[in-house]
Amino acid sequence: MADVSPKSSKESLLVGALLFVAFETVAFYSLQYLTSGLGEANQMQPENTIVSNWLKTMVFFVAHLVLVIIAMLVLSNRLPRHYRGQVMGWFYLALLMSFVLLIPLFG
Repeated sequence: MADVSPKSSKESLLVGALLFVAFETVAFYSLQYLTSGLGEANQMQPENTIVSNWLKTMVFFVAHLVLVIIAMLVLSNRLPRHYRGQVMGWFYLALLMSFVLLIPLFG
């Protein structure tokens, strides 16, 4: 039982949430700029194909996934043991955000 670490405090969870929001904001706008040349702006064209928007979606999704995995690996190595319990929770939330961020990307 001596190896069991106490739960993270509310303050550390709040700091983690703020850093998560900052990371996702920077990642979204960076990837939006990176993928700005891909895809069709006008979806209601008579001969519109899904291929260019599919490419934009996949580039955004894979790049976001790479950023999240790199951030998780760096954080899991750099954070003190007491805060490492939060990393996987934020990682899973970031994976869900990959899908959610596609909505404002095409909006």
